[in-house]
Amino acid sequence: MASMERVKSLQAKHAQLESQLDRERTRPDPDLVTVQHLKREKLRIKDEIARMA
Repeated sequence: MASMERVKSLQAKHAQLESQLDRERTRPDPDLVTVQHLKREKLRIKDEIARMA
């Protein structure tokens, strides 16, 4: 059951990162380094979720 809680936690973090990424992309002058960092972190979380499934 702990793994299901972990997956839910990771999914919430993934959604939070998506929101941050959307905000950064829509800024007048988005920071490309920040965008890349957020994308990498989202991918890392997505991979972790996939390994747990």
